Amino acid sequence: MSQLLPRSLSRREWLACLSMVLTAPLSAAVAANVPASALADLARLWQREGGVLLIRHAATEPGLGDPPGFVIGQCQTQRNLSEAGRQASRKLGEWMRARLIKPAAVRSSQWCRCQDTARLAFGAFEDWSALNSTFDGQGDPAAQQQALRERLLAMPAGRMEVWITHQVIMTGLTGAYPGLGEGFLVDRQGRMLARADLAA
Repeated sequence: MSQLLPRSLSRREWLACLSMVLTAPLSAAVAANVPASALADLARLWQREGGVLLIRHAATEPGLGDPPGFVIGQCQTQRNLSEAGRQASRKLGEWMRARLIKPAAVRSSQWCRCQDTARLAFGAFEDWSALNSTFDGQGDPAAQQQALRERLLAMPAGRMEVWITHQVIMTGLTGAYPGLGEGFLVDRQGRMLARADLAA
């Protein structure tokens, strides 16, 4: 009987086995399964409960904020989507269309990186200045947050909308920090119900 049992591992062998378990295979499983599962769970909850899917614009070219003297409506003066961000936006739209997810409205900040995320993912969208960035003293944070909350409260139960915006807007509404291309599902009180990396 004792011959069928494995011999005791030395400390070095045990650490080597542990290292193998905790490195590449686990990382690959997390990367492959967790984001897709989170997105699927978010989509099911959104379809069942309604609410607004807040999306931080997809990945951009390197930088923080916008170049000096940028102008709304002139994309060449702004920090814009990278090729990876454009591809991720298209992929998100394809994913939603394949699951017959069709929001009643898609609203976007007037910044080109948000508009391009909206256009590539959903096609039609409408600008809404309340979603504009308030980074580095821009806009009117209090007034914009009030407009967002009023819109949320006025939404009919079960209605599904997408709002594509910036980190500062999403953090101001929910208190949470989104990554590029991340989505927060919020209810009519602005409470976050779920979050997922939409660019995964």
